Amino acid sequence: MREVDATIARRLDSGVPLVGEVARYIISAGGKRLRPVLLLLTCSALGCRSPQRFNLAAVVEFIHTATLLHDDVVDESTLRRGRSTANEVFGNPASVLVGDFLYSRAFQMMVEAGSMRVMQILADATNVIAEGEVLQLMNMHDASLDEAAYLRVIRSKTAKLFEASSRLGAVLANASPDIEQACAEYGQSLGTAFQVIDDVLDYDGDAAEMGKNLGDDLREGKATLPLILAMQTAIPSDAATVRRAIETGSTEELSAIVEIVRRSGALEGTRAAAAAQAQRAIDAARQLPKNEYTDSLLELAAQLLQRRS
Repeated sequence: MREVDATIARRLDSGVPLVGEVARYIISAGGKRLRPVLLLLTCSALGCRSPQRFNLAAVVEFIHTATLLHDDVVDESTLRRGRSTANEVFGNPASVLVGDFLYSRAFQMMVEAGSMRVMQILADATNVIAEGEVLQLMNMHDASLDEAAYLRVIRSKTAKLFEASSRLGAVLANASPDIEQACAEYGQSLGTAFQVIDDVLDYDGDAAEMGKNLGDDLREGKATLPLILAMQTAIPSDAATVRRAIETGSTEELSAIVEIVRRSGALEGTRAAAAAQAQRAIDAARQLPKNEYTDSLLELAAQLLQRRS
């Protein structure tokens, strides 16, 4: 990961000072770097030591960072990872345009791998992520959204880059089609579980630990799984309160809605959904060669369910 961070720093260089300033601002905020970690662990589990693994790990982090820059503009967010968002500091135009720079720099770097398969995986992933963003936008303030539609969005918007990261590790290792598919399944399931837990923490987490404002999703009119399940299991008056908040994007009754979500059993139901996805990831990882790196992939899926931030 030190090598990946060095690659990121080197490839952020630009003749336009504001580009580097905005990009470094959001990347220096840290984050879990889960997507690069997945690519490196998968490579190592399959015995790959290609130098390209550092380059492609940086690529997936650039793509992820670009989506964050654009997301925060679309969502009008002001807080990420415990500090002001880039759009709050530098303005919306700079955030959008630097996001575009990161996308284009990522595509410059992926060409260096000299593999059409690598290009195909990353180009397809980027396209699916964009479709997921638009789908989420279409679903805003729709209180009739069901669990299947919710999962479709997060598998496109969030899990697709996890899937691509794990699949790239298998491609770099020249793994068999079966192993490549197992890696992709691991990444998709882990990414889905990650987002489901993230949505739990919006109603069961600490704002300081999360680095975001509790209730952000509600303000944006997003019907996340805790809210979907709460509307299904709560008494009619409570379900109506949740439905009204989603449709209006109002957080005036946030404390009441948090209480409704908690007492309805929606958080337990959402955690159970995340556990099912984590188990799928574990089952997929068990198809890989047994070594310390595969053990880390298994541990990562298990620990994800204990996440508090």
